[in-house]
Amino acid sequence: MSDNKLKIGRRSVLKTGALVGSALATPMFFSNIANAYTNEPKGKAVTLGFNVPQTGAYADEGADELRAFQLAVEHINGEGDGGMLNTFSSSELKGNGINGKKVEFVTGDTQTKSDAARASAKRMIEKDGAVMITGGSSSGVAIAVQGLCQEAGVIFMAGLTHSNDTTGKDRRANGFRHFFNTEMTGAALAPVLKNAFGEERRAYHLTADYTWGWSQEGSIEKYTKNFGWETVDAVRTPLGAGDFSQYITPILNSGADVLILNHYGKDMVNSLTQAVQFGLRDKQVNGKDFQIVVPLFSRLMAQGAGDAIKGIYGSTNWNWSLKDEGSKAFVKSFGSKYGFPPSQAAHTCYCQTILYADAAQRAGTFRPSELGAALEGFKFDGLGNGPMEYRASDHQCFKDVLVVQGKEKPDSKFDLLEVVEVTPRSQVEYDDKILGGELGPYNDGA
Repeated sequence: MSDNKLKIGRRSVLKTGALVGSALATPMFFSNIANAYTNEPKGKAVTLGFNVPQTGAYADEGADELRAFQLAVEHINGEGDGGMLNTFSSSELKGNGINGKKVEFVTGDTQTKSDAARASAKRMIEKDGAVMITGGSSSGVAIAVQGLCQEAGVIFMAGLTHSNDTTGKDRRANGFRHFFNTEMTGAALAPVLKNAFGEERRAYHLTADYTWGWSQEGSIEKYTKNFGWETVDAVRTPLGAGDFSQYITPILNSGADVLILNHYGKDMVNSLTQAVQFGLRDKQVNGKDFQIVVPLFSRLMAQGAGDAIKGIYGSTNWNWSLKDEGSKAFVKSFGSKYGFPPSQAAHTCYCQTILYADAAQRAGTFRPSELGAALEGFKFDGLGNGPMEYRASDHQCFKDVLVVQGKEKPDSKFDLLEVVEVTPRSQVEYDDKILGGELGPYNDGA
C-alpha cells in the first residue's frame, strides 16, 4: 500500500494531505492539521448544500425538492412533527441536529445545466463550508456535481437522477443514489407493457439528448426486444425544446405503433400533450391501437399534462398514495406544511437528507470515508417503498419499483397516477458490473 493511501473498510481512501483537484486547493479545504477533512465543522452548526433546478425545464421538480430539504432539516433539528423520523428503522437521530450540531443549509440554482450546477456546488463548498451537497433533477447535472464533490472531498447524496451512469460508469466513492435507474425501469415496466399491448410492436423513441435520455432509451429497447418490439427510429431532442411538433409529425408516417417519450419534467408535459393533440392516441397502425409510453413518470408531470396522461404507463420511484407507515407520515407532514402532497422528487430528497444525517450520527463524524462506510451495505425500512439497501459495490439503493398508469377517473387534481404493479427488488436487481465503472477510493479532501 502506497504512502498516500490508508485502508478504511473495504476500499482505500485518499490520505490527509493528498491533494485532489488542484483547482479546489483553497485554504478553506486543505491544511496540514492531522486527520482534518474538507469543511470539518468547528462550531455549533453544520452546513448542508441543497443544489436544485430553480429555473429551467425541471424547475417544478426543483421547487418540490427544496421544500422537502427544508422539511428534513426541520425534523433533524427537532422542529415540526418529525415526519419519517418516527417510522425510520434507525433511531439514531434524536431531533437535536447531527452529532450535537444544529443543521443549517445553503441553496443553489442548477438551472438544469451542468456548468451552472458545478459552479453553485463549488460556491457552497468553498464559500459556505458545506460538508454535503445534494439535489438536482437532471442526470447530467448529478454526474457533473458528483465528480466535483469527489474532487473536493465532500459527500454527494444524489437527488433525482435516473441515468444508469450515475452509479454505473460515472460512479464515485463519495456519491450515493437513493433514486432508481433506467435499468430498473426497463426490468419493471417491460413485462407490464407486454401484457397490456402484446408482442411484435414497432416503437418510435423521442429521447432527451443527454445521458439520462440515452440511458432510458437503451433500457427500454433492451427489455422490450425480448418479446419482439422493434425500434423503428430513435430521435434525439434538445433539453427544454418546448415545441415538439417537428419531432412528432414524422411519427405519423413511420409505421410505428408505439411512441416512447424519453422526456421528463416540462419537456414530457409538452411532448405528450402535443402528441395527443396530433391525434396519435386515436390512430390504428399495423392493425393495432397506437400507444404512448412515458418510462419515467411523476405526479408533477401528470398534473402538467392533464387529461393527456389518462391510461399512459410509466414507472416511478415513489407515489404519495402508498399506504405504508413511512409514506403516510411523510405525506401528512409535507401536506400540513405546504398544502398539497409531495412528489417523488420531494420524497427522494427528503430521504437523502435523513440518510446522510443518520449515517453521520452512526459514524460519529462528518468525515466522508467513515460516513460512507456507514452507508455502504446499510439496510433500512420505514422511509416508504418497503425494505431498502444501499449496495456497497456501487452505492445504488435497491428497493421495490412502482409501475403506474394515468388514472381515467382521478379523485382529485393530485390523485392522477394509479399504482398498477409493485415490482419486487429481486426482479430489478442486477450485477453492478454490467453498467461499468469503479467507485475508486473515498476522498476526505483536506
